[in-house]
Amino acid sequence: MKLKEDMSPLLLQVFRSVVWVYSVITFLPWYLLSGASERQACAKRVKARSVSGSPAGSYRAVNSQQKLVSLLHEGVDTLDKVFEYAVVHFPQRDCLGTRELLSEEDEIQPNGKVFKKVILGDYNWLSYEDTFHLSQRFGSGLAALGQKPLCNIAIFCETRAEWIIAAQACFMYNFPLVTLYSTLGGAAIAHGLNETEVTHIITSKDLLQSRLKAILMDVPRLKHIIVVDKKPKSLPDLPRGIMVHNVAAVQELGAKPENIMVSRRQPVPSDIAVIMYTSGSTGIPKGVMISHSNIIAGITVSLTHAPLSLYKLAILRKKSHNLCRKLSLFWHTTTRWSRSPKDTARHSVTGIMNAAYNISKMISSKTPFCRSVFSVITLMYNCILFCRLVFKKVRSLLGGSMRVLLSGGAPLSAATQRFMNICFCCPVGQGYGLTETCGAGTISDLADYSTGRVGAPLVCSEIMLKDWVEGGYFSTDKPNPRGEILIGGPNVTMGYYKNEQKNREDFFVDVNGQRWFCTGDIGEFHSDGCLKIIDRKKDLVKLQAGEYVSLGKVEAVLKNCPLIDNICAYANSEESYVIGFVVPNQKQLTALAEQKGIRGSWEEICNHAEMEKEVLCIITDAAITGKLERFEIPKKIRLSAEPWTPETGLVTDAFKLKRKELKTHYQDDIERMYGGK
Repeated sequence: MKLKEDMSPLLLQVFRSVVWVYSVITFLPWYLLSGASERQACAKRVKARSVSGSPAGSYRAVNSQQKLVSLLHEGVDTLDKVFEYAVVHFPQRDCLGTRELLSEEDEIQPNGKVFKKVILGDYNWLSYEDTFHLSQRFGSGLAALGQKPLCNIAIFCETRAEWIIAAQACFMYNFPLVTLYSTLGGAAIAHGLNETEVTHIITSKDLLQSRLKAILMDVPRLKHIIVVDKKPKSLPDLPRGIMVHNVAAVQELGAKPENIMVSRRQPVPSDIAVIMYTSGSTGIPKGVMISHSNIIAGITVSLTHAPLSLYKLAILRKKSHNLCRKLSLFWHTTTRWSRSPKDTARHSVTGIMNAAYNISKMISSKTPFCRSVFSVITLMYNCILFCRLVFKKVRSLLGGSMRVLLSGGAPLSAATQRFMNICFCCPVGQGYGLTETCGAGTISDLADYSTGRVGAPLVCSEIMLKDWVEGGYFSTDKPNPRGEILIGGPNVTMGYYKNEQKNREDFFVDVNGQRWFCTGDIGEFHSDGCLKIIDRKKDLVKLQAGEYVSLGKVEAVLKNCPLIDNICAYANSEESYVIGFVVPNQKQLTALAEQKGIRGSWEEICNHAEMEKEVLCIITDAAITGKLERFEIPKKIRLSAEPWTPETGLVTDAFKLKRKELKTHYQDDIERMYGGK
């Protein structure tokens, strides 16, 4: 043991020397041959400017100063026309690929939970022409079952090829498509179905049996259920009058000569294409009305602004089939990462990337040698030695052909973004958009390796910063204008379904007829026209002594602590300090408990008062390192043994915190931490 300790500094010095010599020898050839100078010049260029010429004005991309872009091809202004255009030009090209399920097994986690592990094989592809015919028949079949144009139809299903086929059928026949996250609670699902007055719903066998059957009595207008699988041999007890079909049977009905293309009413650009129920962080979900022209604007942006654009996962699900032909990429709109060698682009929510970074930090902290290697690695982006040797196995986790990683759902920390950049030897971009803006807002440039920013406005979007006096953010701030982010353009959606009050609060039309959405996020523009998200308006709480605390800011800083898997900061305006609910990293906390001589089950460790104190000390140190103000640092915490997942109802599908639900869930702990109990 003594010999190993003596050898460690020597090995460390040898490693540093090798890296230094290698860098000196290879830098000049690499700089001249890799195009680094061109990329650097491209990264530094001005990407957006103020329309008025004043830093306090609204910003547009440099190539859309005169007019925002809304169409890709003249006359191709609805989603059915987009798909028909693709079918005409690329009839035999691959459109939808489904990977074969080879096997699945239950994987027991240390906490006793059982996760389903699937082994996937090669893709089986449908061409554009095949997909078009399947969609056409399905739409005709729905019409034969009584679905009327301009009447809403719901889809409550996991992402799969049938999802896209059903969506295209609805676009083709002008059936506004109501989308519901498969993880929404029963009351939220029933609310969406009743509010939109649907009579037909497309779902899967599993969701019908596990989720829908419990609420069917609460949805009296529902008459037809279409399952994407084979029709179940045994159906749950259904209310009288509800009929169950499967997709194949509906397509067979639609293929009959008397039904094909009957009752088709083509949409116009202003017609509603989708009513998307968001898994909102507060209250019941709101249905966002998205027109054909809104989505067309988003599609156009992704092909004219940059090689890649980033949208929310739910929007990508509808757009990806329209994009993939032009981009020649294989999109995966799931947060599970696979090893397909064909994957060249990957979209992931921020939480998964942060988790990967924290695991790496935890591993690297084992010994001084590992810590030093980790620190050197984080400075070695695009180093051939590391890309070819050290990170080859890391890249193979995503197939080995990854050209770009895209992050969305929440701001990605600078440290995580840099680390992912290096380990996967490809650009890691960020984008910014909301369901209310059709997922479009900004996108980072592939040549820009700066961190912590979400890029410049897309060519369909104009962004303005509105003064927020209470938070101390002004569009006249120096050196960078700051304020609430307002997004305007043809991608701004039609508003919330049957919710005029929220529409008046969040949307407005300016004197030029342009529609705007008030995001509630706080941003600042840098000199090159790139936006950085710095705060959240709705997360601001005024403490008893008058200090304003941004809960999102506190959480963003503390999430970088390896001991924390997730955290929710909370503050009561009648109190003088912040508290927090923490989902700790099980391996880290268990090791800490062993050091302190505390034993027991995972729940007992989390509930131990001494462990709360120890974790609070570590969190306090992390907060000080992250330069939080004294009043922003949590004074008391509650450790949660149960992780927060969409199934628990405490986070959204994008793993954003549901503060109202978290407050209710931890109400007793809130009272205890504030002295009530």
